[in-house]
Amino acid sequence: MIIGQLRRRRGRAMALAAGILVAATSFTLLTSTVHTSQAGTVGTVRKNARSAYDVLVRPPNSQTDVERQDGLVAPNFLSGTFGGITMEQYRRIEGMTGVDVAAPVANIGYLMVHNTVSVDVSRFLDSEAPRQILRITPMLAAGLSTHRAADQYVYLTRSPLTSGKSDDVFESDTLEKGAIDRSTRRYMMNGKYNVCFYFNGDKTEKTRWSLELPMKESIIGEDLSDRSAFDPDLHSRLNCQSGQGKATIDIPVAYPVLLSAVDPRAEDRLVGLRRTVTSGRMLTEHDKSYVVPPSKDPQGQRETYVPVVLSSRALTAGKISATVERLDIGDPAELPSKLGNPTANTFVKNLHGTPVGRVGADLGQGYRKAVPTYGVDSLNYWTVGPVTYRRTSGGDLAAQPQPPQKPDLWVTNLNQQPVPDVPEENTGAQYRKVTSHASTFCNGKGVCEGPDYGRASSPVIRVVGRFDTAELPGFSPLTEAPLETYQPPQVTGEDKATRTALGDKPLRPDRNLGGYLTPPPTMLTTMDSITALTRSRRTPSLQDTAPVSAIRLRVAGVTGVDAASRARVNAVAGNIRTAFPKLQVDVTVGSSPTLQTVALSATAKVTERWVAKGVALRILKAVDTKSALLFTLVLVVCALFLGQAALASVRSRRTEIGTLRCVGWSGGEVLRLVLGELAVIGLAAGVVGAMLAYGLGRLLGQPDAGAKSLLVLPVALLLATGAGLVPAWLATRLGPMQAVRPPVTAARRARPVRSVAGLAAVNLLRVRGRTLLGAAGLALGVAAFTVLLALTLAFQGEVAGSLLGNAVVAHARTADYLSVALSLVLGAAGAVDVLVLSQRERASDLAVLRATGWTNRELAKLTLYEGIGLALLGGLAGAAAGLVAVVALGQGVLHGHLLAITGAALLATLAATALVSAALTVPVRTLSRIAPAHLLAAD
Repeated sequence: MIIGQLRRRRGRAMALAAGILVAATSFTLLTSTVHTSQAGTVGTVRKNARSAYDVLVRPPNSQTDVERQDGLVAPNFLSGTFGGITMEQYRRIEGMTGVDVAAPVANIGYLMVHNTVSVDVSRFLDSEAPRQILRITPMLAAGLSTHRAADQYVYLTRSPLTSGKSDDVFESDTLEKGAIDRSTRRYMMNGKYNVCFYFNGDKTEKTRWSLELPMKESIIGEDLSDRSAFDPDLHSRLNCQSGQGKATIDIPVAYPVLLSAVDPRAEDRLVGLRRTVTSGRMLTEHDKSYVVPPSKDPQGQRETYVPVVLSSRALTAGKISATVERLDIGDPAELPSKLGNPTANTFVKNLHGTPVGRVGADLGQGYRKAVPTYGVDSLNYWTVGPVTYRRTSGGDLAAQPQPPQKPDLWVTNLNQQPVPDVPEENTGAQYRKVTSHASTFCNGKGVCEGPDYGRASSPVIRVVGRFDTAELPGFSPLTEAPLETYQPPQVTGEDKATRTALGDKPLRPDRNLGGYLTPPPTMLTTMDSITALTRSRRTPSLQDTAPVSAIRLRVAGVTGVDAASRARVNAVAGNIRTAFPKLQVDVTVGSSPTLQTVALSATAKVTERWVAKGVALRILKAVDTKSALLFTLVLVVCALFLGQAALASVRSRRTEIGTLRCVGWSGGEVLRLVLGELAVIGLAAGVVGAMLAYGLGRLLGQPDAGAKSLLVLPVALLLATGAGLVPAWLATRLGPMQAVRPPVTAARRARPVRSVAGLAAVNLLRVRGRTLLGAAGLALGVAAFTVLLALTLAFQGEVAGSLLGNAVVAHARTADYLSVALSLVLGAAGAVDVLVLSQRERASDLAVLRATGWTNRELAKLTLYEGIGLALLGGLAGAAAGLVAVVALGQGVLHGHLLAITGAALLATLAATALVSAALTVPVRTLSRIAPAHLLAAD
């Protein structure tokens, strides 16, 4: 019976099979795509979730307002943290269960490394002059600012410069013969003029130490206690050179380097620090400060030595551009006399010059030169505070400026002399509070007296090796936790004006300690050396009792963001919080950089990579919710489509079913007949769908396309029987006489119909149930589109912004759009199915209209208007239902997207209408080719 019915009604069976084929294949492919997208998203998260460390422990009150409110950590946070965690706390945390690596960082302070930047000015020399002086007027460009630097000079003579001693104490190697001037004769040494001493060593221009004795060269330094560290005279130098055509100017420079103490063994396990050595050796866990007795010290004093390694690259940036002038010196023979007396500084500065060209140099050149083993001064070091931010009305951040630096920041405790060669950038804009830490003065005795009693003597910094942080292994850029121990922040101009000011290059730290960006640690020592440094400061600070600035922890057994790994990390973090409730403990697993706009001034905005905490966990939560909703909506759309087709098929056979009931068929037999037909159709559609799904799966690049395509067969069978269960059960509820009655609404008061559109509306109202059924499928498709779009936008808003979130959103987009498109197609197909079946039921009515003079064009317009009406009804209802569902979802899903989602829902309605109209062209043409007599005879 079942096979016979299917053979007799091949067209209807094939149409229903096609519907099952589309629905089953679509459902399998869509759910497979959603699953693949989810797996790809989770894989992306898990692959990039692990950074260098899993937990970060910071001192109390180290969270900024921005971090508390938005979960964002500034990339330069560690450079503003100096102490706050005790060594006892560090040791207890290191020994906690589950801790694999505990790597502390104890920022000590910024020390100055002194050197020179050499500028070759040979091409600007007068090749005929026996003696000459060149002057350069440098401008220093660093970041967004420029600074006028002190003038620098070179004195080139063809006469030889010789060495000599005065009183067997003072020695000079810039002695030159020259025309003897009676007024300057007394300043000669061994019958020669010391042409560089007075300009570089004593600019007081005093002619006598006392009332009677003439001023002579001395190892006793000039008293500069009344001079500012930024006085250009203190930075101006005269290079005295002897030669024929080669001259260089050595510009004195100083580089602030942040000295931090680390545990070498833990640091090597955490990031592989040992592999970064470029010369010398790396620190070991056995390195510590040590005392050298006077008998073994080069100066015969009792000194404490601190071993350090120094970065081989300067992490501060700057360019020097200078104008070169050839000075009018007058009679060259008189030049040694004029340079070899106390008035040399005034004489040289007042010389008229003729510009002859320009020169430039990279400020980092001086840093790259070899630093002597004992070449870093520890008499002073400086600490800086964090940057303070506020939110602007536009939602960006603005860095709060600080007052200018105080002059006493750059004064040593030794006779209150200014610190030499202070970088000019420190006169620029300030964003951090800078604090000076002056050392004790114990005269090399090892025991301090007077105001420094009880403190340690200032140590000697011994460089044992150089390292290059560029050799460190890289971590995923999508989840990079702050590694300030080794990397400067990545900052670029946000607007065109700022990018132009930066020369389309990134903003890098300069030598301004109070600047927005400060260089990361470029000098490392061991934890055992901390006391030798902090106890040598004249005034005690927090660093004496709690020197550790941060502890970075790697938890044992953590492989990513799976449940077990999260539990292990949370257990360690929870133990630390319980033991030390005042410490700031952050889980960094799953953190990801996020671009943040920061206003530095009214005319300068930059973009930098802040770190958003917990991004990976939010992504996993969002993707699980989104995938579940996608799966449910796809299932409902496919099931409703088949339900429509099955119900319409059963309703079209009301007369047949009524006849069977009249001849004695029971309800169970009718049920088995209908379900059997659907099962056979579903089985056949499943076989074809499996082959189709395999081909499409391979085309879409889905993994395991063969295994997933086999799912189409059981899905088609289940969808066919499941969707037909309710219509088949309804068929068994019809009585014999009820089943043969036309399924139309009872006649009411007649109303005249004056247009084709009006007749289409009447036809839709005549069978309200069927109209609502066709509209329901389309409504659900449009509603699904609206909800899916809202969820996609909400998903993007939930995880986008960070680099990891952006990667996930881009990856998931294909599945979202495919789900939306096929949901609409299925909804439109269901509506067309209902319209086609309705047309077939009204075939005799259409034949009568044609027989009474209606043309094929008018009949086509009637069918098209019915389709448009049904599509608009379903589409608008679906758009409204979708918006209601989105509002019901809550949690700010519509926030910022109301107009976009509403407009998209209306566009989906128009798209559905177009789909229905296009699909109706085939049945309209088929119906127009059937003669009225055949239709009436069939009826």
